[in-house]
Parts: sequence; structure tokens; C-alpha cells
Amino acid sequence: MPVSDSVDAESTGTGDRGDATEGRDGDVPTLPINELFASLQGEGTLAGVPSTFVRTSGCNLRCWFCDSYHTSWEPTHAMMSLEEIVAEVEARDADHVVLTGGEPLLHEESVALLERLDDRGYHTTVETNGTIHRDAPIDLASISPKLESSTPTPERDPRGEIPSESQGEGGWEKRHENARIDLEALSALVEAYPFQLKFVVTDDDDMPEILELLEDLRGVADVPVRDEDVLLMPEGATRERLAETRNRTAELAMEYGFRYTPRLHVDLWNDAPET
Repeated sequence: MPVSDSVDAESTGTGDRGDATEGRDGDVPTLPINELFASLQGEGTLAGVPSTFVRTSGCNLRCWFCDSYHTSWEPTHAMMSLEEIVAEVEARDADHVVLTGGEPLLHEESVALLERLDDRGYHTTVETNGTIHRDAPIDLASISPKLESSTPTPERDPRGEIPSESQGEGGWEKRHENARIDLEALSALVEAYPFQLKFVVTDDDDMPEILELLEDLRGVADVPVRDEDVLLMPEGATRERLAETRNRTAELAMEYGFRYTPRLHVDLWNDAPET
């Protein structure tokens, strides 16, 4: 269900936490939904589990390799009430629900949605970049801290898709770099929920930053952050790109004692939408 195709495209999520356009239609709580579909979880410890995906639109970061371009760089969505979202979830035969984005925790109404899903007995995974903490019933916080290699620059835009106005003083290169790590929010998330830390790896150069961030997090978090909680995931939104990154990422996972996670949905369906 590519819900953004059924309405005129709307922009959301200009980059600051308060800018997201989740809201209410009168007294009806709503969320900006880009996609809602059933598939297999493609990443992390639950890879292969049939799941319903609820993809919100809007993000406070702008990774140059974002595989959900229409929730960040060119965000589109339909506004759906929480009742409509829950009804769509219930119409699909899956016990697991993945709330993803974009950055779903931008939106206050995500908490209310998670509460309603919890009341109905669903297992919920929230895919988050780790810069926002909210108090909500979350069964698995799938946290993907963004490394320096995610920062959008003209050199990291092989498809020529990063809007030129995003560069330069005050553009997304600077905003993303300043916002991509929030140690306070990150520690709050790992303390509050069962979690996995999922790092997108482009090459060996990412490892010193991962190790430094883990050291910093372990220094402030009140819960253990085990090596087995750390997953390395190859960068790539297409089969062709994954062929370039997966083997080395797997080798790095073995070398450092972390876990490797595939991108199963890319292997199966390449870069098709609703996968």
C-alpha cells in the first residue's frame, strides 16, 4: 500500500524535531504515512520474520545513501488516522509490526500508535537513528546510529540526487553532521528497551568510529552494551551495491566479534518499493 500514491505529495519533516507535520484532523490523531505493507523483516536479529511495515515520512537527518528517499530528501505521505493505520495492520496476517521511516520518533503520535498496537498484542520494532527518545511500549529498539560516512557531501552523491541547496553554509551537510549522534538520547534508548545497535558499514574506515562510539556509550549507559548487541550491516540499497560491500562487512563482523546482518529485502527484491 504505497499510500503516498493515493494523494497529492506533501512535504514533512524539515529537519528539526518540532518541524514534523504529524498532527490532528480536528480531534483525530494522525500520522504522515509514506507506505504501509506486509513483507519480511530484512535486517537485524528478526531477519526473515513476516511483518507489517508502517513507514512514516519525515526525518531529522539526511543520509546520502538513504534507501527511503521519499521520507527524507523528498518526503511524501498521506495523513492517516491512528484508527486507519491500526485497521490496515489488522488486515494483514502478521504478529510483528515495524514502525520505520524516515525517523518515526519525530512524531509524538507514534507513541499513541505504539500503545494501540501493544494493547492488541503486536510485537513492535521501532527503526530509529537514535537521536530521539520517547516513552512508549517498544519490544525492540532497532537503533542505527549514523556514522560520519553517512553525511551528505557532493563527493558522496553518485546519483546526483542531493539537492544543491542542501550544501553550503546552513545546508544539510552541516545540519546532519551536527545532529547525527546524540549520546544522551542513545543511552536513554538502550536503557529503556531491548535493543540492537545496527551500524551501516561502507568500508574499514568506519570501524574506529564505531569502536569509539561504543566506548562512549558504555561509559554513560546504565545497562550493558554487549558485542552481540552490535550488528554490522553492509551499505547498499541495490543488489549491485551490496555485492561490493557485503563480504568485507561480514569479515569485519568476524574480526571484531560483532554480528553481521544481511539486507534480506534487497537480496530478494532489489530496490523495489514496499519491500
